[in-house]
Amino acid sequence: MTIFTVLLCLIPYAGVLGFLQVKWLRCRLTDEYVWTNAEGHIETKNSYREAVLQFDNSGNSALLSDSITFLVGASKVDMRKFVEGPVDQLQCDIHRYSKGMSRVRWPSLGGTGHDIWFTCTLRHTAGLFNITSFLRVTPATTMSAHQPDFLSWLTIGVKEKISASAVMVLMTRSPSVRVGLQKETTLHCQFAVDHKVPHLTVEWHLQRHGERRTKLFSYSSSSGQTEGSGVAVKGIAGGDASLTVPLTKVSSEGTYVCSVRVPPLDGSVDIALHIIEPPDVSLTTKEEQIPSVVCEANGFYPLDVEIDLFKETSSGQRPEKLGNVLHSSHLQHHDGTHSVAAFVRLRPSPQDSGCAIYSCRVSHVSLQGLYIHKSIISPGCWTWIHLTLPGLLCLIFVIIIFRAGRRQRYF
Repeated sequence: MTIFTVLLCLIPYAGVLGFLQVKWLRCRLTDEYVWTNAEGHIETKNSYREAVLQFDNSGNSALLSDSITFLVGASKVDMRKFVEGPVDQLQCDIHRYSKGMSRVRWPSLGGTGHDIWFTCTLRHTAGLFNITSFLRVTPATTMSAHQPDFLSWLTIGVKEKISASAVMVLMTRSPSVRVGLQKETTLHCQFAVDHKVPHLTVEWHLQRHGERRTKLFSYSSSSGQTEGSGVAVKGIAGGDASLTVPLTKVSSEGTYVCSVRVPPLDGSVDIALHIIEPPDVSLTTKEEQIPSVVCEANGFYPLDVEIDLFKETSSGQRPEKLGNVLHSSHLQHHDGTHSVAAFVRLRPSPQDSGCAIYSCRVSHVSLQGLYIHKSIISPGCWTWIHLTLPGLLCLIFVIIIFRAGRRQRYF
């Protein structure tokens, strides 16, 4: 292994190691106030508050005394182990998590049936990953066993210090995926739990726009039963629940949901799969009663595409964008891709009688801000090839005659 290869391997490790040294992060806490109104209906009001997530390994006091602080103790599932990239590209959100009427105790040491739960989600602003950690908080008082837990939630003061334990992490390194047609792609889903899991359920669902959610895969560790395909069951034991989507089609597009259930917790991550197919562009002339220049964009997806036609009449002159461009209706193919054409008629007039170069510029979301350019010379336009070819033929003819005359002199 070369020194260069070793350095490449150490780059992601160095990023993770660097984040493990981070002691705290600023977060936004979405606090929920839940109550039963006079008619017996449950109402909820959200309040957005500033908070601090402090990674505390030794019972230290809060670093920022004037803020709500979540003091997260040392854990096997420290979410910092899964983070890559600089801290300034992270967005931190904390939410309350409800178990409803469930009083199932978290199996690891210290878990109780009346624990209060929070989720902390770290999102990379460039879309590199989403990580959600489940935080367990043991309150001083027990909650009622005859009502949902959200009616007995802990009230958080302005400078409250909340000691919490991270017990489960769920993440994806592919929150948004762009892929072409007939390609195999893997949707990353990873999880970790602070204890050996006797009861674990992993599921994948696909939510297409305007349709019902479809189950793609499910696995239960307690029964050993598996339904569907796309996930390596052997990898689940090590926390890898990634899904492989084979030979993508337009119907593969949608939101994929990876769910991991460890009673009493049920977590999920959403992955948006976008089918992106670039257009195949051609620019031709049609010799009809009224000649035309036609630019065709074929086999693209999604639908929206922009076609502009330009005309250049003299060398060095800036091309002129044509405004008299006509468009055909969109054609949808059997594979779900689309085609469309834009054309301009070359009507005989003094303006169009000279030599011109026509160009076509096509933009589409698959090109990521770039364009496809095609150019063509208008019919009847004389180029340097047209001008030099007759002269070259005449020169060859003269040489042949000259050589024939010299032979006659020798004989």
